[in-house]
Amino acid sequence: MTFERFSQGDSLLHRTNTRVKLIAAMALTLVIALGHGFYTGLAGLLTGIILLLLSRLGPGQVLGRLLLVNGFIAFLWLTLPLTYPGDALARLGPISISRQGVELAALITIKANAIILVFITLLATSTVAELGRGLEGLRLPNKLCLLLLFSYRYIFVISREYQRLARAARLRCFRPGTNLHTYRTYGHLFGMTLVKSWNRAARVEQAMLLRGFDGRFYSLDEPMMTRSDLILLFTIMAVVITLGVIEIMN
Repeated sequence: MTFERFSQGDSLLHRTNTRVKLIAAMALTLVIALGHGFYTGLAGLLTGIILLLLSRLGPGQVLGRLLLVNGFIAFLWLTLPLTYPGDALARLGPISISRQGVELAALITIKANAIILVFITLLATSTVAELGRGLEGLRLPNKLCLLLLFSYRYIFVISREYQRLARAARLRCFRPGTNLHTYRTYGHLFGMTLVKSWNRAARVEQAMLLRGFDGRFYSLDEPMMTRSDLILLFTIMAVVITLGVIEIMN
C-alpha cells in the first residue's frame, strides 16, 4: 500500500519546489471550485491536462484515478437530471429530465476532473515528507504539519495491527455474516485496534522525547527556490488571474 506512486520522476513538476506547487495547487483549486461558468471549468480542465503533460506521469495510472472519482460522480448523473427543478429537456413517461440538472452535473464533472488533475500533477509529484516540509516552509502551524507526517507514518502500522487481529479472528473460525455475532466481533476488532494504537503512540512519544525531540523535525536538505520555480509560479498565477477574468466576463 503506497500513496506516493507518482512522486518518483524527473519531470519539471517533480523538480519544482514543493512550496511553489502547494501555492499553485491552492490557487488553482480555489478559482476552479468557486467558478460557476462552463468556460471557467473547461479552462481549468485544459490547465490540468497541460500540467499532466508537463508531469510526464503514466496515463494509465492517472486514468485509473480519474475513473475512480468519476464512478462517484456517476451517481450525480443518475439523480440530478431527475430531481433538479427546471425546464424539461426530455420526458420518459412520467419522468422528466431537467436541462438545468444536466448542465449542473456536467459542470460538476468538469470541475472535479480539473481539480483532481491539479492535485495529482502538483501534489502527488512530491513525497508526503516533502509536503510536510513545504507546509512548514509556508508558515502553517507546526502541529498541523506534524499531524500530517505522523498520520502518514503510522497509518500503515495501524493497518498492519488491524490485519493481525483480523487474521487471529479468522484462525478462531470467525466467518463474517449478517448477524449480531459479526457486528460484535468487528466492534471488538476496531476497539482493540484503537487501544493498541493508543499504546503504540504513547511508546513512540516516550522514545522520541528520550532522543531529544522538541516538537519539530530538522532536515539536512532544505531546497532553495530557483529561477525556474519562480517562472512556474508566476505563470500559474497568470493562469489563475485569467480564469478569474473568464469567470467575471461570463
